[in-house]
Parts: sequence; structure tokens; C-alpha cells
Amino acid sequence: MIRFEPFPGSEGSARDATETQERHDMALYEHIFLARQDVTPQQVEALTEQIKTKIASLGGAITKVEPWGLKSLAYRIKKNRKAHFVLLNISAPSAAIVEVERTLSINEDVIRYLTIRVDELEAGPSAMLRKREESDRDDRGPRGPRGDRPDRGDRDRGDRGDRPPRRPRDDMNAGAL
Repeated sequence: MIRFEPFPGSEGSARDATETQERHDMALYEHIFLARQDVTPQQVEALTEQIKTKIASLGGAITKVEPWGLKSLAYRIKKNRKAHFVLLNISAPSAAIVEVERTLSINEDVIRYLTIRVDELEAGPSAMLRKREESDRDDRGPRGPRGDRPDRGDRDRGDRGDRPPRRPRDDMNAGAL
């Protein structure tokens, strides 16, 4: 085991080294996977439970599960235009993450996954859920006149009156010859 000392000649306790090693082994991850659009929400939940048991059996823990539901994709992935999104906050050793990613790569229901190591996990709802909650609230009301802008009379989109009238086009018949 390699041990780094903050200052040359200083000695840390064995307990500090053990805590550092445990913290190093139990890294924090955000994991998102996308399941095919034709799977049911119950199957997505079963897949999430399968990941939970795999992580727990390898010494980790899932602290938060956020199913984002069926969402449209920006582009087609494996002939799917929509996918079920699920976010997991994981505290686990790296070997557990490798095993989960191997399992997901084999599973045909999972079309994409992404695991990111983070310094700390987000405590509240994720940005996607906050965005959904904000869009559900309709407290803005109808859009009325803007008091800070004057009325713009030039927006009638009519003729400006500064151009002469158009000439009839005689060259249409000349181009057909």
C-alpha cells in the first residue's frame, strides 16, 4: 500500500490510513442508464432492483434512485426514439461498478449507460426532476403587455411607402426563348 504523508517526516496514525483506504475503495458515482422504449416501467424497476442487488453483493450501496420516465432522445439510438431514463447515486468499490457495467452491456433492454465518479452526491432531487417540477407549475400566468417597452408602431408589417410601385415583369417571357 502506498502512503502519502502531507509533510515530510510527519507521522499519521494507522487509523487515518485505514479511513483513507476505505474512502478510496468506496468511491461515489452517478450512474444513468437508458432502457428501450418498448419495456414496461415494471421491467425497468426490476432492472434497477437487479443493479441494486449486484451492488450490494459487491459491498456497495445505492443511496438514491430517480426514475425520470420515458423521454424523447435527441437522436435515434439502436432504432429507438424514446427511452426510459433512470439515475442512480452509488457508493461502491470500483470492482462493483465494472461488474454492473459489464452486466448492462450484456442486457438487451439497456441501450446506453454512463457512470461518472463524483466528489460528493447531490442530496436533493436532480436537475432533471427540478426542471420537470418547474414546468409542471404554471404560476407565470398569461403573457400580457410589457410595461418596460414602448408600443412599436412600425410592427404593422404593411408597405413602408418609401419605395416606388413595382414594374410589371416583361423579362419572364424573354427567358423562356
